Amino acid sequence: MSFLEHLEELRSRIFKALAGVAVAFLLSLTFSGPLWNFVRQPAAQALRTLGYTPELVVIDPMEGFNIIWWKLPLVCSLFIGSPWILYQVWAFIAPGLYKRERRWATPFILCSAGLFIVGGIFAYFVVFRYGLTFLLSIGSGYGVKPMITIERYFDLFVNVILGVGVIFELPVLIFFLTLLRIVNPAFLVRHSRYAILAIFIIAAIVTPTPDVVNLMLFATPMCLLFYAGVFASYLLVLHREHRKFPWRTVVTIAVGVLILLGVVLYLSITRYHYKVVPHWPFLVH
Repeated sequence: MSFLEHLEELRSRIFKALAGVAVAFLLSLTFSGPLWNFVRQPAAQALRTLGYTPELVVIDPMEGFNIIWWKLPLVCSLFIGSPWILYQVWAFIAPGLYKRERRWATPFILCSAGLFIVGGIFAYFVVFRYGLTFLLSIGSGYGVKPMITIERYFDLFVNVILGVGVIFELPVLIFFLTLLRIVNPAFLVRHSRYAILAIFIIAAIVTPTPDVVNLMLFATPMCLLFYAGVFASYLLVLHREHRKFPWRTVVTIAVGVLILLGVVLYLSITRYHYKVVPHWPFLVH
C-alpha cells in the first residue's frame, strides 16, 4: 500500500471505531439513571462513613444535564465499545505482521478489553473508594464540611477509572513490543528494577491521595501486571522457537494454591466469623 492508501485505511478504521462508540453511546443513554446511581455510590459510601449526608450538589443549572446525560454515557460507551475499538486497531496493523502472527487477533482483543474493564472495576471497588474516603476525611477534624459538586466528583471518577484501566493494559503493551521484536523476556527481566522504579513514579503521579497505602494500591497491581506481561512475552518466544511450556505442572500448582486460599477463606468465615463485603478490604471481622 502507498502512503495515501495507508491514510485512507486509517481514516476508515477511525470512522468505524467512532461509529461503534456512537452505537454504544445511544445504548448507554437509555440507562443514564441507573448508571449515575452506580457512579455516585463511592461518594455516598465515603460521605456516610464520615457521618455526612450522602448527597452531591449542583452549583450550575447545566451540571446535572452535562454529567448525567452526556459525559457519563460517553465514558460508559468507551468501556462498552473498547472491544470494537481494539479490533479496528488490530485490523489496521495486522497487514504489517506475518500471517502466523495474525492469529493473535482474538486473544489480543479479548485480553485488551478484559484488562481495561478489570482495571476499571479494580479502580471502582478499591482505589477510588479508599482514596475518596481519605481525601474527604482530611478536613473533618478542623471544622471543614465537604460539599462536592457532581462535576468535580465525576472528573475525579473518570480520571481514576480510565487511568487505572489504561494502566492495566501493561501486559498487552509488553506482548506487542515482543511481537514486534523490540524487546524480549531476557531484556525485560534484566531491566525489571528500572521498570519497577518507573511504575512507582507513575503510581505516585496518578494516585489521588498522598499516602503510602494508596500508592501501594496502585503500584502493586502494576508490578504484577508487568510480570504478567513478561510471562506472556516468554510464551510468545517459546511459540516462535517451537518449544512448549509445562502447563500441566503450573496448572497443578495453581489449583493447589487456589484450594489452599479457599480453605483459608472458609475457616476465616466459619471459625473466625469474618464477613465478605463488596468493597476494600473485602474481608472484615
